[in-house]
Amino acid sequence: MAQKEFAGQMVDVNEEGYFTNPQQWNKEIAAAVAKEEGLELSDKHYAIIEFLRNRFNSGEALSIRSINKSGIVDVKEFYALFPGAPLKKSTKIAGIPKPSSCI
Repeated sequence: MAQKEFAGQMVDVNEEGYFTNPQQWNKEIAAAVAKEEGLELSDKHYAIIEFLRNRFNSGEALSIRSINKSGIVDVKEFYALFPGAPLKKSTKIAGIPKPSSCI
């Protein structure tokens, strides 16, 4: 298992850089991961991250469709907040494994 340092803390990650232990996550680490992804987190980013972490912790599937139904943002805003591959980027920043729906 690989480790990577974010915000002065070592975390366990897989070969793609996704956390293998979501309990190691905190907001300082999220900000450091986001910076590496070229993002600066806003309150809206953190609201989505919290939504994703809650869904993951309750065992629910993560998808762009669930983000759209969250009431936090619509799909267009989700893509604007996490450009490129929004679900991959947001789950990496949220410290949870890459969703199975992402290739």
